[in-house]
Amino acid sequence: MLEFVLVGIPVIFIILSIVEISRGMWAYHTLAYAVREGVRYSVMHGKDCASPNTCQVTIGQIAGVIEGAAAGLDPNAVTLTFTPASGSASTGTMANQAASATTWPPSTANADGQSVKISAVYPFHTFLAIFWAGAHSVADSGTFYLPASSTEQIQF
Repeated sequence: MLEFVLVGIPVIFIILSIVEISRGMWAYHTLAYAVREGVRYSVMHGKDCASPNTCQVTIGQIAGVIEGAAAGLDPNAVTLTFTPASGSASTGTMANQAASATTWPPSTANADGQSVKISAVYPFHTFLAIFWAGAHSVADSGTFYLPASSTEQIQF
């Protein structure tokens, strides 16, 4: 019993910590991949991508691409920010942005070579915070905000 107390309990804690950190890394990688796919989709659908220029996309379509690539992440928790080269940014949860019919990038920033940027923030909740003495109450699970962003230039 003494040996288990001295060795077993710390080993269990280390294994749980490895699993939790791996879950956080998975969430971050998934978010970064999804944002990158959304930017790739948007830059390939500029105003000159096809004749007669009918393939511009909406924020809702891009958010749908991001949501499809972000398997396992809660669309109500992910906050997306669409930032064109000029004009104002659009910010909201992934679920709210998926309903948007706004053409993006806007006509003032939709030319070859102009950059588009999509940013996302995902709140990652971990139970490991209960082990941090004096950090928070047990009810507060410890939230880390995982950011991801991608910027590319419009191709067509």
